[in-house]
Amino acid sequence: MLESTSITFLLFILFILLVFSAFFSSSETALMSLNRYRLRHLEQEGHSGATRASQLLNRPDRLIGLILLGNNFVNILASAIATIIGVKLFGENGIVVATFTLTLIILLFAEVTPKTFAALHPERIAFPASFILKPLLVLLYPLVWFTNLITNQLLNLFGIKPEETMSDAINSEELRMALKEAGGLIPQRHKKMLMSILDLEKVTVDDVMVPRSEIDGLNVDAPLPDIIKQLSYCGNTRLPVYETSLDRLIGILHVRKALHLLAQDNLTVETLNGIIKAAYFVPEGTPLNTQLIQFQRQKRRTGLVVDEYGDLIGLITLEDIFREIVGEFTADYIDEDKDIHPQEDGSYLINGSANIREINRSNHWELPTEGPKTINGLILEYLESIPEPNVSLRIEQYVIEIVQTADNVIRTVRIREDSHEASSS
Repeated sequence: MLESTSITFLLFILFILLVFSAFFSSSETALMSLNRYRLRHLEQEGHSGATRASQLLNRPDRLIGLILLGNNFVNILASAIATIIGVKLFGENGIVVATFTLTLIILLFAEVTPKTFAALHPERIAFPASFILKPLLVLLYPLVWFTNLITNQLLNLFGIKPEETMSDAINSEELRMALKEAGGLIPQRHKKMLMSILDLEKVTVDDVMVPRSEIDGLNVDAPLPDIIKQLSYCGNTRLPVYETSLDRLIGILHVRKALHLLAQDNLTVETLNGIIKAAYFVPEGTPLNTQLIQFQRQKRRTGLVVDEYGDLIGLITLEDIFREIVGEFTADYIDEDKDIHPQEDGSYLINGSANIREINRSNHWELPTEGPKTINGLILEYLESIPEPNVSLRIEQYVIEIVQTADNVIRTVRIREDSHEASSS
């Protein structure tokens, strides 16, 4: 009777030790699996469990030392007790029985199962566990400190300093991956905008600027009635102002100020020159993220893009950069765009000078954007010659037909997307 009572007591102690073993195993996995950014957010909101977990994770060497000390202690003690129980029940053969049985039990109930649950639900384990581990670390600090002293010296031999914890900062590529994996946590529209912001560093002003040939400028040498007529029907808020040609730039005119003078019947060449602002020049190849900051610093909305020789090659506006982030500002952009004309058969008549990025954005296409910026440039690079009308070619899943050429440039093309090719890709 006394012996059976002793065995029951030992089994109870063994059960308690296995519970502690499962606790230490799951705590380690849960704390190491916590999302550091969500943890920081909860900590800022005053979540006590998150605060304690963050404090523990500030020195992972001490945390791991504490957990492993506790886990090894209870496992070794459990092994000793299991051996005693085995000998009492089976004699000398009980040592082998206890070893295999306890190994299986620890593996299933104190390692795999609790660690798997902790990996799937780290916060449910880590936050409650931190209330036990934090005071336990204080209680066992001398032993943990001595253990860490030895292990840190060993790590120093390999040039590793445990106090120099790995930074939680992430680069742009890692942030892109995080956005892609956010799923439904972030609305698709917002996710697309955030991705576009990250991609600004890959896009330059050359990709989105209005080319020189399409710049709508104001010639101050023109007769005043012509100037008034151009201002009255102008669709832009700001215009480059020049003398005779764009090679002789004067500055940028805010059209609203000019119309204000016109309403007061006070618009003359002299008053017009008085409201012209000095031009702001942008070097070609400037990334859009850099240019966005420069617009903010210079308090500008319009810049004139120049090449390495100082020659004007295009015009970039703040709206062009915003369009890269949020897309088109109107739903009927295709119908209003002078370069893109949808046809009844599903194809599009497109001006050769149309910007490829604008076409892709408007039609949700994926024409190549690495290299030439316009449809004309893309075709010329592909064919390496100026094609005749009615010549057709395929670029990826897009069939392009040359409709009109003039003055050594392609004026108009017809483009349709091959639905079979697109679906297979």
